[in-house]
Amino acid sequence: SFRCYYMLLTLKMVFVVYFVSSPCHGGCAEVDSRTQAVAGERFLLGCISCKRREEVSARATVDWHFKPLGEEEFRHIFHYDHPIGDILHEDFSSRLEWHGTQSSDIQMGAIYIHNVTYNDTGTYRCTIHRTLFLSQYDEHVTVEKEVELSVVAVGKRLTAVISKIMMYVLIVVLQLWLIVILVLCYKKTSEEYDAREARKALKAQAGASQVTVQRVC
Repeated sequence: SFRCYYMLLTLKMVFVVYFVSSPCHGGCAEVDSRTQAVAGERFLLGCISCKRREEVSARATVDWHFKPLGEEEFRHIFHYDHPIGDILHEDFSSRLEWHGTQSSDIQMGAIYIHNVTYNDTGTYRCTIHRTLFLSQYDEHVTVEKEVELSVVAVGKRLTAVISKIMMYVLIVVLQLWLIVILVLCYKKTSEEYDAREARKALKAQAGASQVTVQRVC
């Protein structure tokens, strides 16, 4: 029926949205960094710049700059040139840790901030300087990404986590509900089909009996 077809179409759309929105673990995918950290914990500043031509070898370095909330100038806080990472500002001394690509062909330039404080609120700029080694010349590419980071207390972070969990639970419940509706629709359609075939068989049997009676008469 039309209702069953509509429910099937809705279910298909839900699965499409789910798989499209799910993170892809194969290859390189440029995903935005999270933007909310919890005071006293560690936080991963994400920075991904995928190389457009995987077959081309390359080398890259990464620089991180920080502009505190309410200030105008950026501070150079971190530099990474495989395999060495240097913390360049005293405010982040012993608090930054490289968590990006472990080779000179860097595509992920993420760093951890340990023991996050409210003073870490502000704008972070990640700059990837990449050199592509082409057959006839070297191409230099610079990519910049910015992260607006806010630092919150544990309670606010917990509320955000609970909200996200409830959202996923709702998605799962909705999918299960649609599957149940689909099964019920299939069962109803099958029963209607069997009943229709049974009526046809009865009509055919009745017609055959009538013909036999006429021949006997």
